Amino acid sequence: MPSNYVRLGVNIDHIATIRNARGGIHPDPVAGAWEAIKAGADGITAHLREDRRHINDDDLNRLQMLCKSENIPLNMEMAATQEMLNIALALKPKAICIVPERRQERTTEGGLDVKGKHNVLKPIINELNNNGSRVSLFIEAKYEQINAASQTEAKVVEFHTGSYAKALDDGEISLANQLILNFKKSAKVANKLGLEVHFGHGLNYDNVEMVAAIPQCAELNIGHFIIGESIFSGLGESINRMRTLVEDSRVKI
Repeated sequence: MPSNYVRLGVNIDHIATIRNARGGIHPDPVAGAWEAIKAGADGITAHLREDRRHINDDDLNRLQMLCKSENIPLNMEMAATQEMLNIALALKPKAICIVPERRQERTTEGGLDVKGKHNVLKPIINELNNNGSRVSLFIEAKYEQINAASQTEAKVVEFHTGSYAKALDDGEISLANQLILNFKKSAKVANKLGLEVHFGHGLNYDNVEMVAAIPQCAELNIGHFIIGESIFSGLGESINRMRTLVEDSRVKI
């Protein structure tokens, strides 16, 4: 792969959301993951929530089997709880992203407080590392959180891009530009501290290029928009278009 290549992880949670809206087994998120892999996804992301509102335990096990057979990393998103740690230790996914989680939220609303929860997170991260998974921390692009992450054994930080996406949706261009500048500064800081930099949340065709163009960006994780677009254009087409936008943004660096 070229040195400036950005990996695209496809989050398939919301295929399961559609399935669960009616019950039964269709559409199958594992079948969706297979279509994403065929379309060129570099990884599959799935969030096993405490309330199992979309992905369930069986989905996760079948996703791991698929990803291992295709030599594609499964990125398990999880809260820092004993239940999820036990599941992750048994599953042994290639990658794990620890995220904040509240039952009442519709989706992840912000970054993990690594600084405030350092003593809780560090032993969990150590266990996951020793079990063969690479750990990422989903955080806000703030120095104190980046610095705290660097003092754990996590190898990756994923910056929460939700505020940037919302600013553009609300027409707040000046704020969006400020957030991009902060992402650039924060990515440099993280890189100097030895952390790989990922971005995710709320990214779509209209806003992905500015994020993907950040030189330190190694991976993007995108789910809700890709799955939504696939209703109109098909999963393969929505992934291919996203891939093209990401690659075009890197050519401009």
